[in-house]
This record gives sequence, structure tokens and C-alpha cells, in this order.
Amino acid sequence: MGTEVLDPPGAQPATDRVWSIETNGINPIPDAERHGRPLELFWVWCAANISILGIAFYGAAVVAFYQLNVVQGIIAGIIGTVAGFVLVGFISLAGKWSGAPTLVLSRASFGVLGNALPTLISYISLVGWEIALVALSALATSTVLDRLGYHAATGSKIAGFVVAAGATIAVGLMGHATIVRIQTFFTWAFAALTVVFMVLLLPQIDVHKLAKLPTTDFLHGMLPAISIIVAGLGIGWVNTAADYSRYLPRSSSSRGVFGWTVFGASIAPIILIVFGVLLAGKNAGLASSANPIGDLAAPLPTWFLVPYLIVAVGGLLAGAVLDIYSSGLNLLTLGVGIPRYQSVAIDGVLLVTGNIYVLFVAKNFVTPFIGFLVTLGVPLTAWAAIFLVDMALYRRRAGYDEPALYDANGRYGAFNLAGLIAFVVAVVVGLGLVTSFSPVFSWVGWWAKKTVFAGSGLGILVAFGVGGLLYGGLSLVLPKRANAPARA
Repeated sequence: MGTEVLDPPGAQPATDRVWSIETNGINPIPDAERHGRPLELFWVWCAANISILGIAFYGAAVVAFYQLNVVQGIIAGIIGTVAGFVLVGFISLAGKWSGAPTLVLSRASFGVLGNALPTLISYISLVGWEIALVALSALATSTVLDRLGYHAATGSKIAGFVVAAGATIAVGLMGHATIVRIQTFFTWAFAALTVVFMVLLLPQIDVHKLAKLPTTDFLHGMLPAISIIVAGLGIGWVNTAADYSRYLPRSSSSRGVFGWTVFGASIAPIILIVFGVLLAGKNAGLASSANPIGDLAAPLPTWFLVPYLIVAVGGLLAGAVLDIYSSGLNLLTLGVGIPRYQSVAIDGVLLVTGNIYVLFVAKNFVTPFIGFLVTLGVPLTAWAAIFLVDMALYRRRAGYDEPALYDANGRYGAFNLAGLIAFVVAVVVGLGLVTSFSPVFSWVGWWAKKTVFAGSGLGILVAFGVGGLLYGGLSLVLPKRANAPARA
């Protein structure tokens, strides 16, 4: 990946400056406006994934929920993290090749109009993540303020929500250059505070209880644990990957784009998940907690509560910022003809509405959250497989025909039957093979419920295989206009 430095501020075009509203929408970024170096992707992705959620949810809660032992939990965490972010790294290359957002590039696989289906699912996923991350921020704020003597639970939730939502929307409105700058600062600040937090929690590691954790089998323990980590980490970001690499010059190192993305996105979650696994012996209740991040504050000394609040909330918001930025681009890709910053404002309204429900109506957060991840993880995984096969077969050498991405009468047409058929089949098969313990998503798993595969999470893996293989085969036998070289 090499030693790289960020371009100076003067290299930024007028359309994408720090602390100014980015004026580009879903158009391809012209070569004259390309700037930055692959290293900036490290900061973008590291900050977005340095959240304490890695300890509370993907570490301790997943171990308790799926009855894993320490070794199984660590292996599941490493495999699930790296496998998911390798996909993000590959899709980031498409942004550099074309300058277009991720879901616009998806039109090459599904057709300009047919792409509305995966784009809508992507949009729902991103908005759901925004709501979840801001809600967790508000809940953590309430818990910490209660420890500090402010016992008005509703008031502290509202205060935490207003600050978290306001910051998320404000940064999303400003756009790409501001996000890169803020994520760089967040990475350094939150990494330092997280190290202190982990040192303070070392006494919570109970070796004797860890030794007594149960050992589960691969099909019903390891596989679903890996699946939920893949779905919550890498698959949760695949539909945004090119959004943050599209400003890079076409001449940027592909190895650098891939390497800095995967390394930046993976390093923090792996460390946090391993630490969370080590805490699992004393923190089995995190699997059913309504406020897992807030619960981690319980053993902390009073003097560290404010720094903990900063790192807990800040880490969540670093992810929410990427979600709201990319969801705004998704909304434009669906055909809503407004400036980019207005699409972020619309998402902000949904963010507020969703948090009213999560914070003041819903009784439990973790179980519905797992159901949400598993259910939407299936179509996003199927989409990623189709996108990646399309990249490998048709775009890697020839690139994208950028004007055709915006023209239903162009090379990619209105509907690409190969992509649509592969997607629908993969989603139906995949959803039939996953199991959700949340009543909201109890309708999934119609094939797996009464078989040995019940609870295995096999659907995410199967959706990836079916989607990719079926698209590769169908694209060879169906009309090939979309797959002709983009450049003479």
C-alpha cells in the first residue's frame, strides 16, 4: 500500500471542499475534479468501524446469543470481519474506475430502471442503520448521564438524540470532503480513548467463566455467528463502497484502494470483537440488553464516563454519517430529482421519525436489530455477488460506459434480465434458509425452520453463491448489449 499523504486542501475542487456543501450529486466525477489518495480510505473506513458496538454486539452479545466458546468467538469475528470487508474493497475499485456512486454503477448489472429494486432495498438498509446508530447514541447518553447524577431518563434520551441526529445530518449535508476530514480526526481521537477504555475494563475479563463457556457446532453456532458479523459489518457497507472512492484519480493505485479500504475497515472491528469475546464470560446479558453500549459503562470509574460517552457516541456517529450520505445518493438514484443536500434533509426526517419509535415505543433493541441485519443481509449479499461478478467479467478491463448509466435507452438498457432474475432467485432461496428470532421477521426461513439448517444463517452464504453463479451464467446466454466494451 505504500506510504502516502493526503493532498493539500488546495487540491480540492470547488464542488467538494471541506466545511462547504458538496455540489456534486450522482453524476460521474469529472477527471478535473478528482483528488485525494487511497490512504484517505483508511481513515474513512476505520472511523466508521471503530465503534464500541464491536465489543458489545459483535463480540460479547454474539458469543452469548450463539453459545460460542472463546476460540470460536475469536475465529468467527476474524473471518466474518475480513470476509465482509474484502467485498467492500473490491467494490471500491469500481468507484475509482467510473466516478459514479455505488448504486448508479449497479445499473450496469440490473438495467437503468430495473436497478430501482436493489436500490430501494439498499436505501431501506441505510436508513435503518442511521436510525439504529443514532438510537444507540441516545441510549448510551442517557445511561452515562444517569451515572453522573442526571436522572431524567426521557430528557437525557432526547438530549442525546438531538445532538447525535443534528451532528449526523449536518456532516451529511456538507458531504464528501468534510466526511474525509472528520473521519481522519475521529480515527485518532477514538482510537486513543478506546485503548484507555479497554485498559479500564481488563479486570472484567473472567478467565474462569470464559473456560466454562459452552462449545457449539459449526452449523448452528459458528456459521450463524459468522453470517451475522458479515451482515452487520462488511455487507452493511457494500452498497456504499464506491461512494467514497469515486473522487480518487483514475490513476490511483488499485492495490492501494483495495488494501487501505480492507485494512482500515477491518483492523478496529477485529480488535474490538476479540476484546468483546473476552468480556463475554461476565457479560452474557448483553445478548438481550436493550442498551448494550450503555451497559458497558457500568464498571467504569466516574472520571472516565464523559470520555466514554465521547468515544461511544462518536464512534456510532462516524458510521451514521456515512449511512446518511450514501442514503441520500441512493434516493437520487431512485429518480428523486433534487440536489444532494436536500436528499440528506429528507433522510434526516426519516431519522427523527424512526428514533421516536425506537427510543420511546420499542421495548427491546438487540433482537429486532439481529432480525433486521439477517433479513436485509440476504438481498444485499445477493446484490454484492451480482455486482462483483459483473465487475470481474465485463468491467475490469473495459470499464463502465458512464453516459449509459443514466440513459434507459443506452447500452445497459432499462432492464437487465440476467441481473434481475439472478437477484430475485437468490433472495427467495436465501431468505428461505435464514432464521430470525425476532417476531417482526418471523416470516423468513420457510425452508429451514423444520430442517437441520434451522438457525444456521446459511441463507446469506447461499444467496451470495446463487446470485453470483446465476448472473454469470445468464449473462452469457441472454442479450449481451450491456456487456459490450464500454470504450472502443
